[in-house]
Amino acid sequence: MRAAVVNAFGSPPVFGEYNEPHAGEGEIVVNVRAAPLSPIVKSLAAGKHYASSADAGFVPGIDGVGTDAAGRRVYFLFPKPPFGSMAEKALVATSSVVPVPDGVADDRAAAVVTAGLSSWVALNSRAKFRGGETVLINGATGSAGALALQIATYLGASRIVATGRSETKLATLPKAVEKIPLNENADGALRLAFSQGVDVVLDYLWGEPGSRVIAAATANRGSRVGEPRLRYVQIGSIAGESIAISAHNLRSSGLEILGSGLGSLSMKELVAGSGQLLAALPTAGFDTPVRTLPLSAVTEAWEDRADDYRLVLRP
Repeated sequence: MRAAVVNAFGSPPVFGEYNEPHAGEGEIVVNVRAAPLSPIVKSLAAGKHYASSADAGFVPGIDGVGTDAAGRRVYFLFPKPPFGSMAEKALVATSSVVPVPDGVADDRAAAVVTAGLSSWVALNSRAKFRGGETVLINGATGSAGALALQIATYLGASRIVATGRSETKLATLPKAVEKIPLNENADGALRLAFSQGVDVVLDYLWGEPGSRVIAAATANRGSRVGEPRLRYVQIGSIAGESIAISAHNLRSSGLEILGSGLGSLSMKELVAGSGQLLAALPTAGFDTPVRTLPLSAVTEAWEDRADDYRLVLRP
């Protein structure tokens, strides 16, 4: 079958031929129609992710849209190595597929779930978000952050604060969203936002922007009656893998730092979240810009550094 193949960690996959998968007990072979290229897929293929394979010579891709043996459209997660989603066929556990609603295009379904699942499960499963709470999205100008904004609105957030490094992109967000550019004036604006009350932070950046957000959230705390709870959910780290946190600021505030990803969430929870997100999609109208390319253009796609749309490959 035609597939993208990672022959060496750190090098883009090459388009070529690969052995077809065969289903065993509890498995199905999915005919792939759309395979998204997300940051985690690149990290896994580079051997830099904590869940990376020990050996090269595999097909990349952790999710996608395809059809099962009965012709039903499904969204699938976690293909069984070495058969990833960037091929004509993928090998998947029967427990790792959910239906795709009628009327939702393959590339849209793939893009929305790969970009939106992180915030869906972070809010519902990790933060235990409740309608009426306030959410701050650190890194709201990328495709995942922009979908997080849509999902927080759908789930009933009473107030949304968005940060981003591009003032131009921030300006395109809905008027009701409070916008804080991550510039020299951000620290004061962040302190003001937290003084008005924030319940959940979704952090797609970490690194220096994450440090600034946490510093603002914990500044001048230590009330004798106790500080309000703040669930800080760490999702992405495109601005840096590590930050320094003051022990004093942790002890004197209501800050709770939670991770959200494979490990802090089970595969079962992530598959269930995908199904919930897809079921809500037609009513909620979740959407994100998509660039669709043939699988044969995988090298071109790999070198695309844009973060304001999702790349989807079609075998």
